[in-house]
Amino acid sequence: MRRAQIRGVSRRRGFIVTTRRDARSAPAPDLVQRRFSAGGPDQLWVADMTYVPTWAGFVFLAVVLDVWSRRVVGWAIGERMTGELVLAALNMALQQRKPEAVVHHSDQGSQYTAIEFGKRCREMGVRPSMGSVGDAYDNAMAESFFASLECELIDRRNFKSKTEARLALFTYIEGWYNPRRRHSALGYRSPADFESRHGRLETARVQHGLPTAGVSVACATPPVDNPAPTTIEPA
Repeated sequence: MRRAQIRGVSRRRGFIVTTRRDARSAPAPDLVQRRFSAGGPDQLWVADMTYVPTWAGFVFLAVVLDVWSRRVVGWAIGERMTGELVLAALNMALQQRKPEAVVHHSDQGSQYTAIEFGKRCREMGVRPSMGSVGDAYDNAMAESFFASLECELIDRRNFKSKTEARLALFTYIEGWYNPRRRHSALGYRSPADFESRHGRLETARVQHGLPTAGVSVACATPPVDNPAPTTIEPA
């Protein structure tokens, strides 16, 4: 590594607690049981929040990922860990994907057990699911995405302002992760390429009178994606 002038990414020290359970709210049942698999798009989503430090304070990122393709289908950035933040991410996913009876899996954070969030799920036919408290493996795929985000962007940058952090997060998700970042679990394709290829295959099946078939992607433990390239373009 020294000869190639490569350095390992240093993990950030300390952490901000992003999961605060509201003892007055009843969590949804765990419909996933660590079985992160789906036979097609918009069958199972996972959601979570993380924080991004800047010289001007923290910003928080809420995301919704499609388990089938690993695509970030909804996201929102704010300066507080509020129910409105996770609701904005959910609404973006709903607007973009228009799912039917999708399972939305998260932790038991008070933002996800809030009345307004549950009401929105009922209105749109979303089935809430929640893992246990304090166990990252119950939401392993969302944790894996944040691990990639930290390694490939957050740990490589110092953000002077919240606006700079917002722009970097947008560029990472929409300019790198969704359209270009390859995943070993997807046959080393990006989420967008994987979905596009599946769409072309399904169209060909219909044209030839063949039954359509989903492509199942499963992950029993946190997925190990291909190592990050030496230079990450958004950074």
